[in-house]
Amino acid sequence: MELFSNLALGLSVAFSFSALAYCTLGVTLGMAIGVLPGIGPLATVGMLLPLTFYAEPTEAIIMLAGIYYGSMYGGSTASILLNLPGTAGAAVTCLDGYPMACQGRAGVALFITTIASFFGGVVGILMLATFAPALARVALSFGSAEYFSLMVVGLMAAALVGDGSPLRSATSVVLGLLIGVAGTDVNSGTWRFNFGFPALSDGINLVVITTGLFGIAEVINNAGRIGQGEVRRVKVDWRSMLPTRDDWRKSILPALRGSGIGALLGILPGTGAALSTFVAYAMEKKVSRTPERFGQGAIEGVVAPEAANNAAAQAAFIPTLSLGIPGDAIVAIVLGALIIHGVVPGPRLVVDQPELFWGLTVSFLIGNILLLVLNLPLIGLWVKILTIPYRYLYPAILTFICIGVYSIRNSVVDIYLAGFFGLVGFLMQRWRFSPAPLLLGLVLGPLMETNLRRTLLLSRGDPLVFIERPVSAAILIVGLGLMAIVVSLSLRKHPKFSSAS
Repeated sequence: MELFSNLALGLSVAFSFSALAYCTLGVTLGMAIGVLPGIGPLATVGMLLPLTFYAEPTEAIIMLAGIYYGSMYGGSTASILLNLPGTAGAAVTCLDGYPMACQGRAGVALFITTIASFFGGVVGILMLATFAPALARVALSFGSAEYFSLMVVGLMAAALVGDGSPLRSATSVVLGLLIGVAGTDVNSGTWRFNFGFPALSDGINLVVITTGLFGIAEVINNAGRIGQGEVRRVKVDWRSMLPTRDDWRKSILPALRGSGIGALLGILPGTGAALSTFVAYAMEKKVSRTPERFGQGAIEGVVAPEAANNAAAQAAFIPTLSLGIPGDAIVAIVLGALIIHGVVPGPRLVVDQPELFWGLTVSFLIGNILLLVLNLPLIGLWVKILTIPYRYLYPAILTFICIGVYSIRNSVVDIYLAGFFGLVGFLMQRWRFSPAPLLLGLVLGPLMETNLRRTLLLSRGDPLVFIERPVSAAILIVGLGLMAIVVSLSLRKHPKFSSAS
């Protein structure tokens, strides 16, 4: 009964005119951005973060979240029609989605990805509504030592489990922690790591870093590289989109397996939605009796990754809203937006501000329904968007970035900083350093420092308190176990060690 009363509270919040307007705006922008290859939801959420300063916290987070999971829907369109993934999570969809388009089944592929995305999103929302409040109740008994240990394990997961080399990801995490330290010391009031610039006395704004690190860096990285591919002509009438009975039969179990994989991996901090798509695709290929069909237009290879993609996107909010630990880099921006609006993330959020938590949860369901209704009729529009020349699109993006960054503090220095971090993000991509762990370290760094200082103050400087408290010690042991598993797997892949064994 408590769940139904909470959902009723969420309905009253999510069905307000302003919440519906921000939800519709968010999912529509998300779909449009997801269609365009080379931009991605991370850059978009960072660029549009300044717009949320003028909205209420609930409405702001509803819009940012809508951009996030809306882009998961739109990302499959460019993958199927152009063989260019609109988002990182849609890269796997290219493997079988584009061959389906070459076979004249683009309409079926677009339709089935929409259904699979909706199904995966609903599974993730159900997990959010079920597990996040329970997890928050458990976390209410945590002290500062447990929070610090939990954040350490979360950053370890971001470095070890995410995409790319664990060593490079760990380097990005440490760089993010160092950037987060810059500014004014909260306890002493002294400036630190500002290099004598008064403009850095309050630290580097999250919006400046995200717009530079992801928005400007993506423009630099893709300018002159992405050509205008030949958009496949597709029929948008319902008859060409409806899957056959055999398609439905082949899609049910992959949708279930993909949603389960996405929901489970989405809960882990730092993993992101892209990882779940690769795992779901590999799982389907492994359990299939005809694995040779994969890569040739197998519908299971489209359904499972799309379901996993959207389930992971929704499940990523479970640790974010209940523990204050972002599930991935995009949700880290959402976490930062909560802090900017004066909302303290963590278990108290579910207890003290139930209207915000349950309003968000119900808005996620509304947003997924809107995406289901809007995505298919707007396929013709998305095809036209794909024909926009990038020589017009990218200057417009840079202009919006500069306006958004300047509007935060009316400071030209912030524009220069955004450009600097754009160059940093570009170099990181070229040197294969993932910038997403840097953002997680940046957001969690100040929170980790606060809990570390509080713990050492209460223990009179004794660092053994982290292993003397049972829950904190158990969390750290889990982190060490995760590290041991990843290191052993890396050693097995190394030719020197594999040949010796």
